[in-house]
Amino acid sequence: MRQSKFTETQIVAILKEADAGRPVNEIWRKYSISSATYYKWKAKYGGLEASDIKRLKELEHENSKLKRLYADVALENAALKDLIEKKL
Repeated sequence: MRQSKFTETQIVAILKEADAGRPVNEIWRKYSISSATYYKWKAKYGGLEASDIKRLKELEHENSKLKRLYADVALENAALKDLIEKKL
């Protein structure tokens, strides 16, 4: 996936400008973004603060770690079940 040229905190600041009353068309031109990009950002980051973004990233990292742990345990469990079936 392509890397954004804006960080999450910059995106939040851009969205705050729009919330402050600045016309959205000016924001698109100023930051050279498309309307689709703006609305994707608004759907994902709308109403968040910079501290919320940090917490969101921490939760995503923790979630991916837990998914990997679950996958490892599930694989080990399946291997043990196969071993038990072969012994019986």
